[in-house]
Amino acid sequence: MMRFTGRTVIVTGGGSGIGAATVRRFAQEGANVVLAGRGRERLDHVAADLDAARTLVQICDVADRASVDSLVDTTVARFGGVDIVVANAGVGLHKPFEAITQEEWRDIHAINLDGYFHIVQASIPHLKKGPGSVIAVASLGGLGADWGLSAYNSSKGAMVNLTRALALDLGSYGIRVNAVAPSLTASEMTSMVTESDFLMAKFNNRMPLRGPAMPEDIAGPIAFLASDDARFVTGAILTVDGGVGASSGQPNFMD
Repeated sequence: MMRFTGRTVIVTGGGSGIGAATVRRFAQEGANVVLAGRGRERLDHVAADLDAARTLVQICDVADRASVDSLVDTTVARFGGVDIVVANAGVGLHKPFEAITQEEWRDIHAINLDGYFHIVQASIPHLKKGPGSVIAVASLGGLGADWGLSAYNSSKGAMVNLTRALALDLGSYGIRVNAVAPSLTASEMTSMVTESDFLMAKFNNRMPLRGPAMPEDIAGPIAFLASDDARFVTGAILTVDGGVGASSGQPNFMD
């Protein structure tokens, strides 16, 4: 299946986890792929297995608008445009609310939320030539709250509602804006949980399909939302959570 031949996709946070899996998925389906992130070594590692003629590695700090503008300009200079944006760059913070510093609060929102704002706004002139598509990697934690994740929850919750607002504002340009909301996904950021039998047992008590998800499990739905198969889908928040969101929130008394 080659749904993206001749199309160009920017993936922020493309050097690991969901971002790396998404880059590989789009590359497999024929896209020109732009891997953006702050760590050259990780980006190069992912890019090493891809077709160099259809791959661009770009150092970018999504919290810095000038850096994002440079990313978009370099992409257009190399491939002639931008068709798809995957706003994946993100960070977490597990800490009691009263202990969060102002700097920590700003940092997590600067990357998770401001980064989303920056990459979409910078790409609009090119996405308009479309049909353009934006997919934000939000979180199940943006649809509800978690203990000790107030900064993360607030940033992802804002991403969710910004996705809906952008779907309204950009729809007249033919730009579709959607988001995926994963639950626990295996990555370096979640290794403290995924490598603990105790913590995974707690997750699996709430997750019908048992977890964690693999990054590829999230990349597939992202590719679907970007494709013409979803050409009449916009403003959607697609939960990719193994069924966690289907629960009322009460414990599983059957286990």
